[in-house]
Order: sequence, then C-alpha cells, then structure tokens
Amino acid sequence: MTEDKIRKLFEGVTHGTVTVEEAVEQLKDLPFQDLGHTKIDHHRNLRKGLEEVLFGQGKSLDHMTETIRSMRKKGSDILVTRIGRDVGLKLKKLFPKGEYAEPGKCFVIKKSHTVKGKGVILIISAGTSDIPVAEEAYATSKFFGNETEKLYDVGVAGIHRLFQNMPLLRKARVIIVAAGMEGALPSIVAGVVGAPVIGVPTSVGYGASFGGVSALLTMLNSCSTVATFNIDNGFGAAYFATLINRL
Repeated sequence: MTEDKIRKLFEGVTHGTVTVEEAVEQLKDLPFQDLGHTKIDHHRNLRKGLEEVLFGQGKSLDHMTETIRSMRKKGSDILVTRIGRDVGLKLKKLFPKGEYAEPGKCFVIKKSHTVKGKGVILIISAGTSDIPVAEEAYATSKFFGNETEKLYDVGVAGIHRLFQNMPLLRKARVIIVAAGMEGALPSIVAGVVGAPVIGVPTSVGYGASFGGVSALLTMLNSCSTVATFNIDNGFGAAYFATLINRL
C-alpha cells in the first residue's frame, strides 16, 4: 500500500466514506501478510518506493499463485523472476493480464507503464550469450517505470560495434553491462561515458572463466570505476539503476 493510499484511507474514515471496519480490513496485513509459506511485504512500496518482487526459482507453482493473488488483492503490480517457459506459460494461463518475457525468464502483471525515472537506462550485452541476463535487467527496468533501451552484441571481440553507438551511450543516465568470458566490456564503457556504469558478470565462458568468477574479478578490479553486481544478477543491477535514475 502506497503512502497516498494510506492517506486517502484515513481521510475516508475522517469524512465517513470509509468505515472503521473497512479501514481495519485494509490495514490488518501491514507490515506483512503471513501465508505460511511466504510472508508478503506489503509495506515495501511505502518504505522504498518499489514493489516487492518474487524470486521464482525453486518455488512451487501453487505457492507463487497464492502469493500473486494476495498481492493483486492489495493492488500490487507483479514481477516474478527466474522462471522457466513452462511455469511462465502456466502463470499466463492463470493470470491472462500478465505477460511472460521468455528471454529474461520474467512474468509481469502491470496496471500502467507510467515513466517514473528521470532518464534512459541503457542495457548492454557483450555477446548474444549474455542476452538472457540482459533481458532480466531490461524487464526489471521497464517494470519499475524506466525508459529503457537495449544495445546487444557489442563486446570486445569487435569493439567498433560499441563505438558506432556512442550517441546512444551518451544519452543514457545509467548503463548496465552484462558480460561473460573475461568481462572486460563494462570497464571500456565506463571509460568513455560520464554516466554510472553497472557491471553484471555472466556465467558464460570456457573452463577458466569459472562460471562467471573471472568476469566478476575483472569488474571488481576495473580502473574505470564500475559498480559490480553478483554473477547473472540482472534483476539486482536494474533495481539499483532504478534508484539512481530516480535521484
């Protein structure tokens, strides 16, 4: 429940348009609702300005369905991350107003697409193998109300592809770069723009990439000042980029 909704609720009680019993019914699940398997943080939007998001990996369809229904009952928009195509399509069938974004493995139900961010968030992938992580960041960024653009497959193996898009890079207020292998691209991007650059190492690469650890260490050791998130964490990068974009 947002601050505005709570204010209107108390105004309704004061003016007699909302009964005390109705107000209690709406407020009883604050700050969270206990479903037994899940404690839904209905106050998160009020505290942070951003909705609670469901991490879908490892959760049963029944638990996710009950959680989504409870959140929808409170008027919340829905973002579920890390779910496969089979689960995504089942959720789509249960909630026809939702959309399954397959590349990023996200399920979204959103009432409106009002832009709340102050500028463009640009999502860059080094290679096409990094696109699933980039797409998770893209879906998350759009969900949180950012104007969001993509620039894919512009890695260091053909760096001219990046430099041909400098106007787009300079336009961005925040840039997220997903890169596997050696993970060098975020450092290069950070070296040519003034905007904050967030690096997301991906688990793409041959044996010595150690499932993304090599890219992670490269980004942590960048001399171009790159803010680095955990391996494959496109969601976290987009969440943080949203906070920056609302400053």
